[in-house]
Amino acid sequence: MLYWTAAADRIEHNHQNCDARVMESDHLNNLDGTDLKILLELIRDPRIQIGELSDSLGVARNTAQSRVRRLLRAGVLRTGGREVDLEAVGYDVVAFVTIEVSHRELDGVVGALRLIPQVLEVHEISGRGDVWCRVVATDTHNLQAALRQVLRIKGVIRTETVLALHTHIPYRTEPLISGLAKASAAGQHVHARPSRAGAEGVDG
Repeated sequence: MLYWTAAADRIEHNHQNCDARVMESDHLNNLDGTDLKILLELIRDPRIQIGELSDSLGVARNTAQSRVRRLLRAGVLRTGGREVDLEAVGYDVVAFVTIEVSHRELDGVVGALRLIPQVLEVHEISGRGDVWCRVVATDTHNLQAALRQVLRIKGVIRTETVLALHTHIPYRTEPLISGLAKASAAGQHVHARPSRAGAEGVDG
């Protein structure tokens, strides 16, 4: 969203011009109405510029800039490329892969999965299996090649793969953030915890 890495660089470069009173720490304890409105604008238009954002919200450019900067630093805003339509670039096969892993090799397996470009997400899970992945491919042959890469990873015992036939509800955050914004407008506090992926979100 918003090409976060580039945005972070621009914001950091102009940091001396920002209102330093907005936040003395990069960790957020609460999201206020302005923070939530910023998030909604960035969800609706990931490529919006700081000047356009400040005009849309009716706040000073420095305020918008410093707010985005602290959201980036806190990990509330992250990279990941979810705004890219992978089907448009040929990756129209989506598979969900459950992996059984030798637990002593779990960290190594996750590290190896990170090196496979077609692996979009990796989650450690409870229940059947140990790790769940979202994998994309150009066709079934390409998917098979990716799955063979997974099976060759040291510590992978077995995998189970299911194909997505149709996406009825794509990944979304706007309904949730809209609800939080309404709660904030009604005077309810919205708490934010420092993200475990905060540093990764800024650096990509």
